[in-house]
Amino acid sequence: MFAHSNNGFENDFEPNEFYLSPNYPNPFKEKTKIKYCVAYMTRVQLTVFDSEGNVIQKLVDEEKDPGTYEVEFFASCCHSREGRNPKERIYFCRLEAGDYRCELKMTLLK
Repeated sequence: MFAHSNNGFENDFEPNEFYLSPNYPNPFKEKTKIKYCVAYMTRVQLTVFDSEGNVIQKLVDEEKDPGTYEVEFFASCCHSREGRNPKERIYFCRLEAGDYRCELKMTLLK
């Protein structure tokens, strides 16, 4: 799905399908990277939810050209107001683009 080189991730090709790659690293401690492919120009939404279905953060909410993209999710953005401090927290990342819908599970370790 993704083009790789010795220099890392490239965004110089147009994928022929939508795809949401598992975040890396997973589990993660402070931040994680999320890669996704867009097959044609369309509105793209990449949203992080907690295990109760509450929106934690909209990472992407815009029209995107075909290509491969990468964003980072920082866990610190959503924990400063929470009183409890579990050792592990589960999140879900959902990609919506055109008719494509995909969700993946992300685990935060403290």
